Amino acid sequence: MRALTVRPGVADSLALSEIAEPSPSEGQVLVDGLCVGLCGTDAEIVAADYGEAPPGSELLVLGHENLGRVAEAPAGSGLSAGDLVVGIVRRPDPVPCGACAAGEWDMCRNGQYVEHGIKGLHGFARERWRAEPDALVRLDPGLTDVGVLLEPTTILAKAWEQIDRIGARAYWEPRVAVVTGAGPVGLLAALLAAQRGLQVHVFDRVTEGLKPELVADLGATYHTDTLPDSKIEADVLIECTGVPSVIVDVISHSATDSVACLTGVSSAGSTVPLDIGNLNRAAVLRNDVVFGTVNANRRHYEAGVAALAAADRSWLTRLITRRVPLEQFADGFHRRPDDVKVVLDIDGTGVAG
Repeated sequence: MRALTVRPGVADSLALSEIAEPSPSEGQVLVDGLCVGLCGTDAEIVAADYGEAPPGSELLVLGHENLGRVAEAPAGSGLSAGDLVVGIVRRPDPVPCGACAAGEWDMCRNGQYVEHGIKGLHGFARERWRAEPDALVRLDPGLTDVGVLLEPTTILAKAWEQIDRIGARAYWEPRVAVVTGAGPVGLLAALLAAQRGLQVHVFDRVTEGLKPELVADLGATYHTDTLPDSKIEADVLIECTGVPSVIVDVISHSATDSVACLTGVSSAGSTVPLDIGNLNRAAVLRNDVVFGTVNANRRHYEAGVAALAAADRSWLTRLITRRVPLEQFADGFHRRPDDVKVVLDIDGTGVAG
């Protein structure tokens, strides 16, 4: 069968390869792949910044943002042929550490977890794949055209869960949320903030086109100036760019008792001038919290499903700006100025199924 593969550690080795059918040892449920979303992580793996093939394989199948349809499922699994599903990306380490043993594998403490399409497990950019029932999340058929957005939504579902938990340390009545970056993660962060009834401000460099329109359609405010220039003091800040100067703005300009969540991953080696003494003074005197978050567990996938189900379907559909056939994968990785989310179509229908 066809699969999109790389040779980890070899830059620009991306190829459409013929690989073996998935082994039953990979899971009891056989899934027909419908589509995968492309993101910065995939591009970094293609550039050989990281990525790890499964044991015994020279290739790694890409694709962690996924959507599939059950082809075969065992009795008693809770799944049936035809069900729309998303595979959970991270799986617990084999030890397991305390977090993984408690079902919180997104907080793995020893680093021995594996991740589909990233670290030690083949991804979902293949025609068929297998998983155990507990590694699959079922979606309503009404989410067929947007279900591939679930995995990035889980990152924000986890972020908001942690923001709410941190806020509960004391009196907590957030009113204003700032999101930096209007890519898919930033827009989904804004969606979940709007669903919570907050006044939402989104910052990005793009001055016109789809991004400002999507933000406006959420009832949020779009900004092309900087957070310091805007004079906005936010109770909640979600950083989705990974740009060092923007990160400094986020952790330096907030309201008292604020919570700032960092979701963007920065490249190493970047430096910016920083008065750490002033930053520390402000954070201490304002009771500020800054934390980072990555990946998600099953609870966050289920929360993500609920968020997508509650969203305006046409708004979600517009996030997917291009659907590219699997055999034209190179075009999918060629970034265009108006791209928001690019999806590779695996099943050949041109839609998600």
